[in-house]
Amino acid sequence: MVRVTIFFIGGILLGCQYPNLIKDSIGIAGLAFLLLLYVTLRHAAFKKARVMIGAVGLLFIFLAGYLHAVRSVEWGKEGHLSVVEDPLVAYIATVNTPPEEKERFWRYEIKVHRLKALQWTNVTALSLLYVEKDSLHQPFSYGDQILIYGNPSPISEPRNPQEFNFKRFLSFKRIHHQHFVSSSQVVELSPIKTKGIRYYSYQVRDWASNQLKQHVPNMRENAIALALTLGVTDGIDNDLQKAYAASGAMHVLAVSGLHVGILYGIVLFLFKPLQRWSWSRWVVTLVSLLMLWAFAFVTGLSPSVLRAVTMFSFIALAKPFGRRTSIYNTLTASAFILLMYDPFLIMSVGFQLSYLAVFGIVILHRPLYQTWEIENAVLDWVWKLSCVAIAAQLTTFSLGLLYFHQFPVFFLLSNLFVIPGAMLVLVSSLMVLTTSFIPFVSQLIGQGLEMLIKLLNYGVFSIEKLPYSLIENIYISTMQCWMIMIALAFLILLFNTRKMLYAYISTIAISLFSFFQWTHYFDEVNHNRLVIYQVSGHTAVEFISKGNSILISDAQLATDHSKIGFHIQPNRVFLGVNRIKNYMVSDSTNLIQVLTLPNARLGIILEPISAWPNDIKLDFLVIGNDAFRSLEEIKKLIDFDQLILDSSNTPYIASRIKNSDPGLVYSVIHDGAYQIKF
Repeated sequence: MVRVTIFFIGGILLGCQYPNLIKDSIGIAGLAFLLLLYVTLRHAAFKKARVMIGAVGLLFIFLAGYLHAVRSVEWGKEGHLSVVEDPLVAYIATVNTPPEEKERFWRYEIKVHRLKALQWTNVTALSLLYVEKDSLHQPFSYGDQILIYGNPSPISEPRNPQEFNFKRFLSFKRIHHQHFVSSSQVVELSPIKTKGIRYYSYQVRDWASNQLKQHVPNMRENAIALALTLGVTDGIDNDLQKAYAASGAMHVLAVSGLHVGILYGIVLFLFKPLQRWSWSRWVVTLVSLLMLWAFAFVTGLSPSVLRAVTMFSFIALAKPFGRRTSIYNTLTASAFILLMYDPFLIMSVGFQLSYLAVFGIVILHRPLYQTWEIENAVLDWVWKLSCVAIAAQLTTFSLGLLYFHQFPVFFLLSNLFVIPGAMLVLVSSLMVLTTSFIPFVSQLIGQGLEMLIKLLNYGVFSIEKLPYSLIENIYISTMQCWMIMIALAFLILLFNTRKMLYAYISTIAISLFSFFQWTHYFDEVNHNRLVIYQVSGHTAVEFISKGNSILISDAQLATDHSKIGFHIQPNRVFLGVNRIKNYMVSDSTNLIQVLTLPNARLGIILEPISAWPNDIKLDFLVIGNDAFRSLEEIKKLIDFDQLILDSSNTPYIASRIKNSDPGLVYSVIHDGAYQIKF
């Protein structure tokens, strides 16, 4: 199963990156040919065909993975919303998830069934719906059928350099459209008609959430209880999230493999006295499966929990077979089944981190633990837990750098109390839920739970305050991530087999990593850049030079760390920025700026003016806040080579000026961020 799953994943990855590489008809014909060849070779009399049989079989699996990924794409296929060309008047959809509360909107995932353009037509599509908060509007529930007036729009590409690709992220969830509406544009047609298992799962999760809120009333402690037990992270504030990230404990805030593993470990511990009887193995397996899937049911059957429960279900089912099974085959078999169900799970960060962490623990924990024999029981427990953290960190290290651009220095220290703390919080929360019908007992456990979470948070914040607790703004490319993985894999093989070939391969991988790093530095970092970002309603002009940044922005954006983090910071990480100077245009004396850049002069005008010095010629002129209404008006006053309209202008004014001379005028609102490299 290890080889089969690796080749299956390889085919899926190729299908995700190059979906048009092989035509569907040619792919199916190729599968049929490979299957026929495989059967023929299997019945061949000569033994030399064994290698060829394996090669043909694995090639069949690879091609099957490719076709599985390509055929799972719904965009552009008949009957999908994406092929409808006429503007929609309205459409009917079913609420596919419970509402998620945002600052200004209620966010829903909906499943579109029918739409009206020229006439009513049956379609299929998943979409995001954002309903503006209104005192008259009550949130819809899972399963409600609703009528929406208007036309959903395809999710757009990132509008700023290196910005998170929300379109690509959602496409792997088969979501390609979104719609922002007021509450008056949505009408409930009917409540849920068929109450399936998912409906009751959400009902149980809501009940569990209310119980935890009642027994742990403090907001910050309640947020951790909900996150650790149910995977509900809405209440976690930025400071708390930052502290857990800096201490290397972020993984406990998302219910996934760790929490399911803790629950499975508790079941094994409780049934340990029964090990003397052979029949107990099947009892433990049945109880484990029951507990794991009951936990998944309570958490609302979230995708991350379902992945983890499926993985541990395979492990639990393999237990009764003893030595006849391999943990590697068991793990890869569970991954294969999950990818058969949804091939795009391979693009999920949670899926990648979960499996890499478990494989790391399986492969590295025992060899690491055996390197140091400790007689003291407490120290031995500390060393054992440290080996688990090291093994998981080693195998997920490269993905952490690729996706999160940071490394928690004191992860070993934090995991010594975070993992036991998470286990105690999870057990205590489940005890609160199971004893909720006995108010005195549940209230007492709830008080203990709140104190426990306070201690956990105190420890996390203490780790964050340590000097150099978090190394941030690390950039590596996808290829460099692969080089780290390859180097690590062959180093492990080197220590297991003592073959120097693996040392050479690791050295080559590390050398290539360094080569890509130098290439990135000379091609991207070692240059001067001017970037005018698209941040809706704001001015954001940044000059970047060899790690130094000068950002000119309005006062509101300068203090909005979430917008800077989403729209601007990714490009800074990519370009190796480590020193930043901020200039806020907050009053009329600062609304006109002229900067002399290397080989260029930049002017920024954010208010109407009636005069301009004749001796100042600009290479780049940035206009914001609708300071001018026409291109002719600008040309009469200022001499410039390139005009850029930033995102603080209104779309109507920007469009009118741009259409006057598209070659001379660049509109950030319409065309995305403007970027030039000197």
